[in-house]
Amino acid sequence: MKLFYNQYGDSGPPLIVLHGLLGANGNWHTLSRTAFQKVARVYAVDQRNHGRSPHADRIDYPTLAADLQTFIDRHDLVPAHLLGHSMGGKTAMQTALSYPDRVDRLIVVDMAPRAYPPEHTDLLEAVARIDPEDYESRDAIDDALAEDVPSWRIRQFVLKNLDYDGETYTWTMNLDAIQAHYDDITAVLPANGTFEGPTLFIRGGKSEYILDADREEIRKRFPTAELVTIDGAGHWVHADAPEALAKVVVDFLTETAGA
Repeated sequence: MKLFYNQYGDSGPPLIVLHGLLGANGNWHTLSRTAFQKVARVYAVDQRNHGRSPHADRIDYPTLAADLQTFIDRHDLVPAHLLGHSMGGKTAMQTALSYPDRVDRLIVVDMAPRAYPPEHTDLLEAVARIDPEDYESRDAIDDALAEDVPSWRIRQFVLKNLDYDGETYTWTMNLDAIQAHYDDITAVLPANGTFEGPTLFIRGGKSEYILDADREEIRKRFPTAELVTIDGAGHWVHADAPEALAKVVVDFLTETAGA
């Protein structure tokens, strides 16, 4: 599968940035442009069934990691730094464990290797009930979605998945595949083994995605892992505290250079 990406900068070691569920590479545009490209050549990627990347029936972590391994090889990025948020964090972990020779440093934002409860089921069902082709404006789609999704912030995040060709609105993500494989997306990380390279886990201080109880499993799979908490941030750390996150990431990549 040929993944869509945006590149920022043309020098430094390669850093591949992976978005979360229902996200796209544009979620990381500002940080990639203003911070990450100062220390790396950044490739912000759309994972399969998201953004402008192709749709396919399957979406699980072995498949997502295989996509990324192919991307790394196709663009001659061996070894690459990986940064993944949420679902993208699990993709990054899976890739590091399955293809450790392709990965130099690993950064995981607000995601542990454990299983998670199906918290997005209602949201996915609400989005699936909306056929954008039935509406003439983004605002009209927002109003319809608001009946089931009262959070303005979540709606704006979801609506970034709208595409408009001048006549018709469509969803860019493959909702059918995402819903069919949602159990795979929330499941415990299937990869075995360990990744010995420099590893950083970052969690939001207001988030419960990485708990103190997760430290043991993280260190079992990633023995060199450090854990940094960004106070005041929730699960969307890059939106809640972009400057703090940028500093932590840049410092990690700079301090571990040559490690």
